[in-house]
Amino acid sequence: MPNYQGVWSLSTQMQNASAWPEQPDFSRALFFGGGNRTNVIDYVVIGTLGNATDFGDLAEGIDYSSSVASSTRGVTAGGANASSQTVNTIQYVTIASTGNSTDFGDLLQTTYGMGGCSSSTRGVFAGGIVPTDTPINVIQYITIASTGNSTDFGDILNAREGLAGCGSSTRGIFSGGRDASYSYYNVIQYITIASTGNSTDFGDLTVYTAFSGALSNSTRAVRGGGFQAGGNKTNVIDYVTIASTGNATDFGDLLALNGTLAGAANPTRGVFGGGYISSATNVIQYIEIASTGNATDFGDLTTSRNILSACSNGHGGLQ
Repeated sequence: MPNYQGVWSLSTQMQNASAWPEQPDFSRALFFGGGNRTNVIDYVVIGTLGNATDFGDLAEGIDYSSSVASSTRGVTAGGANASSQTVNTIQYVTIASTGNSTDFGDLLQTTYGMGGCSSSTRGVFAGGIVPTDTPINVIQYITIASTGNSTDFGDILNAREGLAGCGSSTRGIFSGGRDASYSYYNVIQYITIASTGNSTDFGDLTVYTAFSGALSNSTRAVRGGGFQAGGNKTNVIDYVTIASTGNATDFGDLLALNGTLAGAANPTRGVFGGGYISSATNVIQYIEIASTGNATDFGDLTTSRNILSACSNGHGGLQ
């Protein structure tokens, strides 16, 4: 019998694995609503560069919503509609497809301006403001793969709106925010996503700000921009190591002073979309999360808008 020389060996295969070409990351970032209470959903592939593509429409035009995601679903919750009414609506899309949103359920109460983070199973929303223009300290959560109303999780340290939210698969990070007197804060706090309970102090941001953009991979949480006292804006980007506690470290700068922008990420790259510079902007910019440095132009949203929200199917809560 001939001696076959092409024997496949697992050990040889593993030895050669380092020579395999790196697989491209096709994670999508979705941007929901914003602007003049638009119903637009658009998306980009985070690992590329270029302009956003239309995805579909929300059930109604909203701004100040908060978004979370699993590897398959993007969910956006709360906000204010075209009639200036605060809503309790939760709606979702399937990220790998395109199309209009579907009803998911309701928040505990009508709320806008929440911070959001998620693991592969849970989406968590923190703080926000209710129709009496009163910030709240409520944390609530949903199970992303199902549908239904949100459930009480616990409380953040103080009643705040405009928190920036992101996290790892175990920890959710919420930072900044402002209170009913429009005082701005630099507080960072965290939760354990798989449990329930109140948030715990983590440290401080490098700036006092609310309505920033936030994003993360599995190790770093990065926050950029936001509004400050007196209607001022910041271009500062800072970060923390999620598994530890402590104060944030300077990362670099956004392309311009920018508030009410939205952030999303894949395992290596973060994108910030939209926001308010001297008016609403359509600019998308990106950073490489493992490094530090200033943001770089990525492309444009399909429309200029601020007070939008974003999520992705490659963020740190899934890794």
